[in-house]
Amino acid sequence: MPQKIPQIPKRNRVILIHGLHQTAWIMCPLAKRLQAQGFDTHQYGYRSMRDGIKINSQRLNNWLEQHHHPDQPIDLIGHSLGGLIIRDFVYHYPQWQIGRCVTLGTPHVGSICADYIWRLTPAVVGKSYIDALDGTVAPLPEHITLGIIAGNRPKGLGQLFLQYHNRKLRKADSPLLDEYLIHDGTVYLKETKLDAAADHLIMPVSHTGMLVNAAVAEQIAHFLQHGQFKR
Repeated sequence: MPQKIPQIPKRNRVILIHGLHQTAWIMCPLAKRLQAQGFDTHQYGYRSMRDGIKINSQRLNNWLEQHHHPDQPIDLIGHSLGGLIIRDFVYHYPQWQIGRCVTLGTPHVGSICADYIWRLTPAVVGKSYIDALDGTVAPLPEHITLGIIAGNRPKGLGQLFLQYHNRKLRKADSPLLDEYLIHDGTVYLKETKLDAAADHLIMPVSHTGMLVNAAVAEQIAHFLQHGQFKR
């Protein structure tokens, strides 16, 4: 009898969503690593400063209506602000079949760094602050399986604001200081946590460096397949 060839499970289409002040091309290294593991990827681009989170998640919905069949599940990966767009999208457009989601360096409870910038020069963060970086994004629906990757390597321009914030905490002898010592150069570890998430992983990467890190890509692939990170 001829031997049966084992069927490889069909993987969901993976949509990658970039962060603030970025474009879709920055997700290329991560997309290529996922493609090498058999994933079908698409890098979704949006205007992170000119438009707010509601418009951008609506445009993601419009793009899917034109390019994706609703019966086929999708996985979503978002870096920083992109993770908040995922949050808004899965809440307001429940008609889509969502497999699993991964956020990278996303400030789920709001960004202190963005808050300082907003108060000093609002134009730098544009319309991405309201309903997103201010910590008021839509709640995560119960049926969404979310994995969170956070970095603890403090490299990036955002650390200027974080260092200033930590100096204020030290001066006030605040008991909260220990909670704000770990960050990725832009986002505090504390800000990435979300009780509703399925898993949370800390990795030795910076806020932008996580996008080109092979170990991060491996962990994303593992979560998309198994619903938890590899330990």
